[in-house]
Amino acid sequence: MGARFVHAMPFGATVRPDGTAQFRIWAPSVVGMSVQIESGLSLPMREEAGGWHVAEIACPVGTRYKYRLPDGTLVPDPASRRQHGDVHGWSVVFDPAAHEWHFDDWLGRPWHEAVIYELHVGLLGGFAGVAARLEALRDLGITAIELMPIADFPGTRNWGYDGVLPFAPDEAYGTPGELKTLIDRAHGLGLMVLLDVVYNHFGPDGNYVHAYAEAFFDPDTQTPWGAAIAFGRREVRDFFVHNALYWLNEYRLDGLRFDAAHAIAPQSALPELAAAIRAGVDPARHVHLVLEHEGNRASLLGNDGFDAQWADDAHHCLHVLLTGEREGYYRDYPDPAAQLARALRDGFAYQGEVSPRGKRRGEPSGGLPPSRFVFCLQNHDQIGNRAFGERLTMLADADALLAAQALLLLAPQVPLLFMGEEFGSSAPFLYFTDHAPDLARRVREGRLREFAHFAAFADERRREQIPDPNAPATFALCVPEPADTDPRTHEQTRLLLSLRTRHLAPRLPGCRSLAADAVGDAGVLARWVMGDGAELVVACNLGARPVPMDAVDGPMLFESHPGDADRVRTGRLPARCTVAFLLGTA
Repeated sequence: MGARFVHAMPFGATVRPDGTAQFRIWAPSVVGMSVQIESGLSLPMREEAGGWHVAEIACPVGTRYKYRLPDGTLVPDPASRRQHGDVHGWSVVFDPAAHEWHFDDWLGRPWHEAVIYELHVGLLGGFAGVAARLEALRDLGITAIELMPIADFPGTRNWGYDGVLPFAPDEAYGTPGELKTLIDRAHGLGLMVLLDVVYNHFGPDGNYVHAYAEAFFDPDTQTPWGAAIAFGRREVRDFFVHNALYWLNEYRLDGLRFDAAHAIAPQSALPELAAAIRAGVDPARHVHLVLEHEGNRASLLGNDGFDAQWADDAHHCLHVLLTGEREGYYRDYPDPAAQLARALRDGFAYQGEVSPRGKRRGEPSGGLPPSRFVFCLQNHDQIGNRAFGERLTMLADADALLAAQALLLLAPQVPLLFMGEEFGSSAPFLYFTDHAPDLARRVREGRLREFAHFAAFADERRREQIPDPNAPATFALCVPEPADTDPRTHEQTRLLLSLRTRHLAPRLPGCRSLAADAVGDAGVLARWVMGDGAELVVACNLGARPVPMDAVDGPMLFESHPGDADRVRTGRLPARCTVAFLLGTA
């Protein structure tokens, strides 16, 4: 069975060989707690030093329980491995050793091979629905799927970032066993599975931690979600270290993506978190830790810390070039071609400069290899935080978008595709929830304030047309289906990933940038030396007019349209195209 994949935790409900379960919780704000069994039994917990409460009960696997606070309030276990009846429901005594793994010798894949497919489990039919799609994704050339957050959230649908029970897979998606089956099947197909985890805040409904552990939060440090989680406390840091190790060791995930890590305070907790996680996994495994960090923190990458960061600069430059949009944070990219060239060369466009909005961002990143940066054209944030959730298929010229996709998949940075992007889906990805009416109203109002710098949120007439996040129909609109899409997108995706697998991936270890420069107002010419000494040259023009450039000659890897490479060889980059050469190869 799966006994060797059980992660031992110092809290939660632990099944013991003698038929009992130990219950342990950190609740320093209260005195006198009990374990309440659904059948009616209530057993007082003994208090241990440091605010811990412990009890042992003879109970079978599947027993439902809560913790009773001194005032009679019943709360779920914050470390519940399985939850019944949503975030306000009963926690379940769960045996993590019961699952039978079939590909238990899987050690993962090296990071430079990653081609990531970000997906929302609920929109793709739950854990079983995602499992059914894996073979097609493998055949397309995807090497890693990234699950948006699956931690138990309120209701039956949520875009993912309102979770409150980080150890419990949401039952709307399936059982823990179905999640393990999904991961096992992926490994059998040679696919990595990454998970997006949220350690910077809890959702607005179902978070009871305040009631018994006020010290879990730091009221002196505020975030967009309220008081910051107090990572300066050892007990708090240990809670999240064990959560990470639980997913990596007990579910055998291949890596984690840490959401909005810039909101974790103090920031010194980040390298400590990475070090503790690295120390808790088998060093023979390929385990990958990826950051989302608004601050472009290059210093967090490498040296056995984090493998990569999402490079939002590259996305923002490409978005401005493709759509012409200049509002909100897109104002920070007044020279998108030159800034994109810098991102292709160094990873980040902002490396300590002050943006037009007056914000200093970033650290020098030019010495890092391209694999330290995850590039994308679209992701859940950049689509889902739009008022109408439009994908680039609804905003950009089709040929320019195909050229941008070629740049994304042929550049040596780690590429990420958002579900449906591989076939040019036009389905929106809207912000959606399943909150109680009063909370739903407050969330709607909060989003209007948060994104008021975007015209669609600020214009009163357009605001009235924004789909209600809480309506079931909003969720249904977001299911990506391949009908009514441009067949060129799927064909090109398959071709580009085949080229990447055969010609680029084996050469990526040791790859470093040589140069990258803007070509006209909407083009770039970038060069890298690969690990074997070959030179990769990619020229991309997203503009509507051809532009002159330095001529490039040699073996062609890809051209958007027949004849594009010949024009580049004569020093002219055609409109809305990407051309790639692999020099120094036979």
